[in-house]
Amino acid sequence: MTRTAKLALLGALVVVLFGASLIAGKVWVPLDAWASPDPRWPIIVELRLPRAVLAVLIGSVLGLSGAVLQGYLRNPLADPAVVGVSSAAALGAVAAILLGWSSGVGVFACAMIAAGSAMALLVALTWRAESPVAFILAGTVLASLAGALTAFLISLAPDPYAVAEVIDWLMGALTDRTWDDLTRGAPWMVAGAGLLLATGRALDALTLGEAAARSLGVRLGRVQALVVAGTGLAVGASVAVTGVVGFVGLVVPHLLRPLFGHKPSALLLPSALGGAALVLAADTLCRLAPGAGEVRLGVAMALIGAPFFLALLLKGRWS
Repeated sequence: MTRTAKLALLGALVVVLFGASLIAGKVWVPLDAWASPDPRWPIIVELRLPRAVLAVLIGSVLGLSGAVLQGYLRNPLADPAVVGVSSAAALGAVAAILLGWSSGVGVFACAMIAAGSAMALLVALTWRAESPVAFILAGTVLASLAGALTAFLISLAPDPYAVAEVIDWLMGALTDRTWDDLTRGAPWMVAGAGLLLATGRALDALTLGEAAARSLGVRLGRVQALVVAGTGLAVGASVAVTGVVGFVGLVVPHLLRPLFGHKPSALLLPSALGGAALVLAADTLCRLAPGAGEVRLGVAMALIGAPFFLALLLKGRWS
């Protein structure tokens, strides 16, 4: 099967899952109720459509950023969390909630400011250091620091209801997200995705080593700036809108590499489509879970991602 045919199938899967995401839920809305006086139609327009579009955007940027980071760092275990942007954005959102600025605008603004600060720190720590090792170390430091500060803030919180709200937000979810959330987050995610897609040729050259990449005309500093800015904008905005949703950037490139090959640039678009399909499917299943409430998307992704990597580990040991 050609690459174009595989991409077409992946795109068709996203379209099918998008439609299923609109139909399925605690209240099912069949096709004959769409665009009609049926009282269930507003559920799609006001609740499920913005939620499904957000799932596509968030899954796309998480899958894409995972493929870019694994190519840039030449490490199949790299994911967006490695640069510390997710943890920093979560710290900003937690601070906003504990300070009482728990509106959508307040949480989003604080999360993006924290993500931007993390990007600036990452650039400062890796200035003139073009090696991926320095990048990983700086990102690990930022992620650890942001995680520690988040735990510190939660431990100081006097209001148990605010703590419950923080913990609920940290688990990540698309529940009750609206068109306003989509309007706030989409421009940043699209801009970040554009920067990440521009790294394809450089990532291919980096598979030959840094010296060979330089000899081919690749400016490593520029590539690093694109990776930092693209990941910061895309992942920071996704965390600011939904909370922390892990494993997408880690799992999707692994799933698609046997189908699309190991060339980094060949994985970028498939990973974006695969991430969208995975988040759409997981979010739909979250709504179909038994009980009155919904399973949090971050929890569902952890339940999918952890067994996947256990299977990968066992396969590696037995092969």
